[in-house]
Amino acid sequence: MQITFLGTGSAMPTGERFQTGLLLESDDQNLLVDCGSGALHGLARTNVGYEGVDTLLLTHHHLDHVSDILPLLQARWLAGEESLTIVGPEGTDDLVSRLLDIHEPMQDRLELTIHELDPADCPFEIAGFEVNAMETRHSMYCLAYRFETGDAEPPFVFSADSEAFEELIEFADGAAVLAHDCSFPDDVDVSNHPTPRSLGQALADADAEVGRVYLTHLYPHTEGRHEEMLDSIADSYDGDVRFAEDGLTISLS
Repeated sequence: MQITFLGTGSAMPTGERFQTGLLLESDDQNLLVDCGSGALHGLARTNVGYEGVDTLLLTHHHLDHVSDILPLLQARWLAGEESLTIVGPEGTDDLVSRLLDIHEPMQDRLELTIHELDPADCPFEIAGFEVNAMETRHSMYCLAYRFETGDAEPPFVFSADSEAFEELIEFADGAAVLAHDCSFPDDVDVSNHPTPRSLGQALADADAEVGRVYLTHLYPHTEGRHEEMLDSIADSYDGDVRFAEDGLTISLS
């Protein structure tokens, strides 16, 4: 399995990071996870491109995770592609319908297949990946995902947007990589997202083994403070923690 961070930023652009998007690749199967502003540009910079992704999986419906859906539809249509499958939590069908109402020229251009999922129905298979889901702690209903290929490769887990809590870390038990929201430094009073201190404590307290943690969904407040944030996590958690960057590709084996 190969994971490329297409966008590691947040709802407040910095000019350095696109909004949330991930590309997962395995055995010629490609999956796009979230599609925030700029994620389509990040996808175009990969060898897969938007022509090579016919399935989009959404964690939730906040704008910084869905705002490039219409541009993705249009780009695929202009490139001669004929279909797209979109999977996400409850309300995804209505979301896509409303987007197409806003931009009528894209209606009926592609054959769209929409699936809404419930964690109780997991695991499910999508684009060659076996996926489990759990609800996170966010201001909107949001799902974290655990991806496996069925081979000997270890899992990859994406927290989506969420406060840090032990059950979410335990959801990632055995994963080679956990990509986790770490939106703000410790001196920002925030809910619905973690700070380094709260994330480090959850990582330390959880009954889970995780190979490496990548911090993502980074607000402008984190710029220039990465070392400070890593030190804060290290106060309680001694595992391998790094900052994700746009364009970073990691391979699991």
